[in-house]
Amino acid sequence: MIKEVKDKMSEEVKEAPGQEKEVMESQKEATPEERLKEKLEEKLKEKLEQLEDKLMRNMAEFDNYRKRTTKEKTSMYDMGIKDTVEKLLPIVDNFERATQNLNSDNDLHKGILMIYRQLEVFLSDIGLSPIDCLGQPFDPNLHNAVSNESDPSKPPNTVLAELQRGYTYKEKVVRHSMVKVNIDS
Repeated sequence: MIKEVKDKMSEEVKEAPGQEKEVMESQKEATPEERLKEKLEEKLKEKLEQLEDKLMRNMAEFDNYRKRTTKEKTSMYDMGIKDTVEKLLPIVDNFERATQNLNSDNDLHKGILMIYRQLEVFLSDIGLSPIDCLGQPFDPNLHNAVSNESDPSKPPNTVLAELQRGYTYKEKVVRHSMVKVNIDS
């Protein structure tokens, strides 16, 4: 009997390592809970990738929006200045005429000249610049020819006189210069 118990014990001990292999193999096979957990992890990874992609797209869209609105603000500002300057130019023209026709010894002339210079500095500070045209070749993009004259001492298509000053704002023409142009004789 003792021998039988010993034999059974030794058989159980011999079978135990095999059972451990079976237990290990059964642990390798996923339980329904583990499979569910894996599926959830995969879905979460997919969702995370989708959200990251959506975030990147939204960030790019916002950056484009910011750039577009900044550009629109600048454009609106420039248009506002250009419109204001166009309305101010006749006043500048009148100051020019006044400085040319008054006696320079007169205090009124000196006052008008001071105001005119102050106005020129202001216009220059905001980016308005006069078009230099005297002695330059005629350019229809900058000049408006209102008369012509023949002067053999000057090359053809040269601006002989400026009848009304033209201006540019940020390299865009606000008003063309009215000029007298030399023609071929």
